[in-house]
Amino acid sequence: MTDDQTSQSTQLGTVESTRSTPGPTSNKRKRADYRQSQQQKRQELKTVVFEENDDSQDKIKLPKKKYYRQRAHSNPFSDHLLEYPIGPSHMDWHQLYPALIRPEAETSTDGSKQVDIVDIGCGFGGLLVSLSTEFPDKLILGMEIRVQVSHYVEDRIIALRQQHAPEGKYNNIAVLRANAMKFLPNFFKKGQLSKMFFCFPDPHFKIRKHKARIVTSTLASEYAYLLRPGGIIYTITDVLDLHQWMVRHLEAHALFRRLPKEWEDEDPCVKIMRKDTEEGKKVERNKGDKWVACFVRLDHPE
Repeated sequence: MTDDQTSQSTQLGTVESTRSTPGPTSNKRKRADYRQSQQQKRQELKTVVFEENDDSQDKIKLPKKKYYRQRAHSNPFSDHLLEYPIGPSHMDWHQLYPALIRPEAETSTDGSKQVDIVDIGCGFGGLLVSLSTEFPDKLILGMEIRVQVSHYVEDRIIALRQQHAPEGKYNNIAVLRANAMKFLPNFFKKGQLSKMFFCFPDPHFKIRKHKARIVTSTLASEYAYLLRPGGIIYTITDVLDLHQWMVRHLEAHALFRRLPKEWEDEDPCVKIMRKDTEEGKKVERNKGDKWVACFVRLDHPE
């Protein structure tokens, strides 16, 4: 083989190698195409009620988390483009629970149906999915501020609803992109909620960022307003400083009392919270600590 032929062969090999190895641009296009496809399905299926006798072979696949990656934290004080009702009575819950709540113009299948349990900063929805089967008669809502993460949870719920249509599972959970630090009273009435979960929230390590933590004196009063007497706040984190911060602010509030460890050990929600959230699994793999504190909403200040 001549030098020219060798050079040409080497160049062709380089070209073929380049073509066969996907680069950053190729991965970016693949991610964009996947997201666009999922968005189209989401718009078509988000309010679909899957029939119990649906034995279709064309099952919706669970979404692939790698295509929804986003920064781990989001600034709650930023001017996010969010939609929210002017008050709880203006919220159309049919869009989130189509199988259980009829369109606004009609009556609910159950006049008493309303969101009962909220997971603040629900992440990729692990807790939601587990709570769905633990409380099949309760409406459970995950609230997540990050766009792509909320899309992932929505796509996950749609897939689970279709895959489990014969059993009628997962119709009682939904996700909403929202800023829980600003707009909770726009969605829920006084005393509406029985449980609120704060699982592995952003620790905001810098002192100047502590005001952005999801538990503060002001927000504790808001949570007391939304929880009915006897309702529970659940907190878990792998950051000791944040755990102590949340405990300090909730213990200082006149309408909350911390529940003992014996209660935590027996409560099924604590068990689920420890093992079924994506962050909880990550901490488990890294052999980290999980700090739990639960608080009951009092009827009257002590």
